[in-house]
Amino acid sequence: MDRYAVFGHPIKHSKSPLIHACFAKQTGQKLSYEAILAPLDGFPEAIHRFRQEGGLGANVTLPFKQQAAKLCDTLSERARLAGAVNTLYWQGEKLCGDNTDGEGLVRDLRKHHIALNGRRVLLLGAGGAVRGVIPELMAAEVGELVIANRTAAKAKELASLFSHLGAIRGGGFDEIEGSFDLIINGTSASLSAALPPLLPEMLAAGGSCYDMAYGDKPTIFQQWASETGATINLAGLGMLVEQAAVSFEIWRGVSPATDEVYDLLMAQLGEAT
Repeated sequence: MDRYAVFGHPIKHSKSPLIHACFAKQTGQKLSYEAILAPLDGFPEAIHRFRQEGGLGANVTLPFKQQAAKLCDTLSERARLAGAVNTLYWQGEKLCGDNTDGEGLVRDLRKHHIALNGRRVLLLGAGGAVRGVIPELMAAEVGELVIANRTAAKAKELASLFSHLGAIRGGGFDEIEGSFDLIINGTSASLSAALPPLLPEMLAAGGSCYDMAYGDKPTIFQQWASETGATINLAGLGMLVEQAAVSFEIWRGVSPATDEVYDLLMAQLGEAT
């Protein structure tokens, strides 16, 4: 049976095995997919061992996405721009890397009818999660992308790095000007129940909010969005499912349906509350 896996540290919490098992069942693909805990100082060796044991492809999650990019013989353009890889596959002896996070985010935004073309978007954070989605947001032809981060220099550095893709600015939270059609939280603040210093007027009338994190109840950012009057207010579970679907397409050449998998995961989160 064709073998796939997700590598991370920690990894026990990963929903990827369930997601890909659902994709395999619905598309009739014969494959196995497991979660593998890679040592913090032994990721390259874990990938090599996986390949030697017959592995055909893998997902990569924290904290190994940048290491994965350096391991690859070839990178997709979006992975090269992001400097990070979440999807690995082999072509002969060559290890190939892609980054499906941005496409997963954009697919989920569009699925929920959140317009991007020509819109003003505020992206919070300057870490790997943010870096991974910038190329696809710009490919979706947003009107202006503003990156805001506690450390202003990091946001400005990202804006400069991606400036060739279109209208991008970066700075500190205190430098945010005007209102936005869409605010995306790419910080890890939600995981510690912290909220970036946002003002209600930053969200335009009829605007939407998206937290790349998710949990079994609305994140603190989602709570702010609700109180501020966001028309559409989402967490990142849909992005997780959609980016997995893109990986599955790369590996298997077929497109799985994502709605039923998303509904299953939402039901599980509901049961956990």
